[in-house]
Amino acid sequence: MPHVQDSVFTPDGSCSVSLFLPATTHKVPGVVMYPDVGGSRPIFQKMAATMAGFGYAVLLPDMYYRHRGYPSFSMPSAFTDPTERARMMALGDSLIPDMMASDAVAYFDYLSTRAELCGNTFGVCGYCRGGRISLIVAGRCPDRVAAAASFHGSQLAADNPNSPHLLADRMRAKVYVAAADNDELFPPHQAATLQSALSAAGVDHTIETYTAEHGFAVPDNPGYDAAAARRHWDAVRDFFGSALAAHPGSGS
Repeated sequence: MPHVQDSVFTPDGSCSVSLFLPATTHKVPGVVMYPDVGGSRPIFQKMAATMAGFGYAVLLPDMYYRHRGYPSFSMPSAFTDPTERARMMALGDSLIPDMMASDAVAYFDYLSTRAELCGNTFGVCGYCRGGRISLIVAGRCPDRVAAAASFHGSQLAADNPNSPHLLADRMRAKVYVAAADNDELFPPHQAATLQSALSAAGVDHTIETYTAEHGFAVPDNPGYDAAAARRHWDAVRDFFGSALAAHPGSGS
């Protein structure tokens, strides 16, 4: 799958990005893919390429560009090694909602300059902590986001002032949430809270629970589940195919 290595300039510096493009001469919608807490790495490059094959220009950013030169993580051991886990979580916690929103605006502005893309609204797709970022961006940048998907997202309706569900009344995007079964990072009571918030705000949404563990969609995660991952790719294809095609700002 053809891709471009580039930099996006944000208020806080230069963010390295990979842009994956489908093999077509037609203009296509753009999607920003947010990785899990382990950040951008080869497995997410493969996932972004897979999504590009569905007919999207997929931007994969280095979310932690503010910490330039940080050592990459080996995900099979990052969760079990206390030092690596602490380092990984500290990086994740450093990315606050104001940063998520300003970065997203820069990503969308960059995508708007690309000749390969159509429209002026975009999709966002995230995994684990990236799923939380997707929903926050949908609420903080409502004029730019037409579709937002979260896969085994964490703390989507938590009891804190930065929880994504509190932004439901600002969202204009269509929303898809795929939860993991028995996930302490997004337990059933949070799913119920998110459901209520999105419904009260009139957000077009779907929340589903997959019979799989947290991390089911990402091959280097301990909870990876091949069957659930295939289901997730089907959902990606169907959700964005419907949501972006139907949104007036994202058509050709």
